[in-house]
Amino acid sequence: MAADKDKFEVYQDKRGEYRWRRFASNGTLVGAATEGYKSEKDCKNNMKRKSKDSDKWEFYTDKRGEHRWRCKASNGKVIHASSEGYKAKKDAKSNAQRFGYEGK
Repeated sequence: MAADKDKFEVYQDKRGEYRWRRFASNGTLVGAATEGYKSEKDCKNNMKRKSKDSDKWEFYTDKRGEHRWRCKASNGKVIHASSEGYKAKKDAKSNAQRFGYEGK
């Protein structure tokens, strides 16, 4: 799978919190942290988190008419989300698969 060749980057934002970004092998940004973390360890744990059966995947259309997705943990907290909108819903689902989405 192409996602196996994705590269991750951990950085500190302007508030001094740790965030991560995920890039496809062609350099395109395909994911990013949905929040900042006080510790680099917590940031990396979120970055490496695998999808769980209790996670809820949501696909929706944003105000610009583009397709997006987000994944929520059982506590309702967003743990992953699309970093951009997609013209086609299938492209949003393809991006979500990089983060563990297994639906059709």
